[in-house]
Amino acid sequence: MSRFAASVSVDPRIIEKLPKFDAPFFQAGLAGYSDAAMRIVAREHGCPFCVTESLLDRTLISGGKGRRREDPELLAQEHVEEACNLHDHPIAGQVIGITPDEMAQGAAILVELGYDVIDVNLACPPKRVRRRKRGGYFLCAPTEGVEILEAVREVVPDNIPTTLKLRRGFDDSEESVTNFYTLFDGAMDLEYLWATVHGRSVEQRYNGPSRWEFLTNLVKERPDALIFGSGDIWCAEDIFKMMEETGVHGVSVARGCIGNPWIFAQARALMDGRDPKDPTIQEQRSALLRHFELCTDLHGEQVASRLMRKFGISFSRFHSKPEEVRKEFISIQSAVEWKCVLDTYYCNS
Repeated sequence: MSRFAASVSVDPRIIEKLPKFDAPFFQAGLAGYSDAAMRIVAREHGCPFCVTESLLDRTLISGGKGRRREDPELLAQEHVEEACNLHDHPIAGQVIGITPDEMAQGAAILVELGYDVIDVNLACPPKRVRRRKRGGYFLCAPTEGVEILEAVREVVPDNIPTTLKLRRGFDDSEESVTNFYTLFDGAMDLEYLWATVHGRSVEQRYNGPSRWEFLTNLVKERPDALIFGSGDIWCAEDIFKMMEETGVHGVSVARGCIGNPWIFAQARALMDGRDPKDPTIQEQRSALLRHFELCTDLHGEQVASRLMRKFGISFSRFHSKPEEVRKEFISIQSAVEWKCVLDTYYCNS
C-alpha cells in the first residue's frame, strides 16, 4: 500500500476554481470511449473530474452529431440527461481543430453548453489528425499553437478555466523540446489553469514507455505551474507512484480506466490509508449493467451492443475466467446476448 497516497491533497489553486475536484486524478478524454455513459460510471466509482472526447471545432460550429453526442440538453432519454446534469460535473469540454478563429468559435460553443472547463488538445497523435494540422501537429508549429491558445482564452469568460493537453514533443529532437516549452509557457502566460502532459512523443503514439523523467524535469524547470501527468497509469498505485517520482500535481488516467472504473475508488481508498479492493463478481455485474443501460439510452440498443464489446473485453480481465468471458463479449450482437453473458458468468452461484 502506498504511504505517499495518504499524504496527497489537491492543489488549492484547483479547488479555488473547481471546488468539487476533490482528488488529484481524473478520467482523460479517450476517442471512441469517454462518452457520457463511461463518464457517469466513472463518477459513480469516485472519479472527481472528466474530460470529453476531442470535439472538432468545425463539427461544433456546424451543429453536427459530434456536438449532439456530448450535449446533455440534447440527449434523448430523460434519465440520462438528468444523470449528466446532476453527476457529470465538473467536466471539461475538449476542443481540437486547425485555426485560431474556428477553435475560438468551438470553445465558445462549449461554454454555452455548460462545460466547467475548456481543454485545448494540442497532443492528439494519430497520423490523420496530424495530416490535417490538428492536435500533435502544433508541436511542430508552436507559434501557430500559441495563437490558438490565445484565441481560445480570449473568448472564454474569466470565471471558466482553460487547460491544455500536450505530449512531451513531436519526436526526440532538441527542437521538439524547444517547441514543447514554447507551447507550455505560452499557455501559462495566458493563465491557463494547468497543462496535462503525456510522457510519450507524438511519433510514439501509444508505443513504448512513457518517459516520466520528462515530467520530473518539467516540474523542476517550471515549479510554479500546475501540471498533470499522463502515460502508463494502469492501476491506482501508479497514480501515486507518478506523483511521488515526478512531482506532478495530479494524474490523468487514460487507457488504464477503460473497463476499470474501480481504479478511482481504489485510488481514494489509498488516500484514506485503506487497502484497495478488487471488484467482486457482483460489483462487476452491476458496473457492466449500468454501463450498458446508459450506453443503450445514449446510442440505442444496436449501436450500444457493438460499442460495449470493447468495454466488455476490458472488463473481462477482472473475471476468474478472463479469456472465456472475453470471447463471449466479442460475439455479442444484442442486449439479450449481453444479459445472457452476465447471467452465465457474473452470478454469485
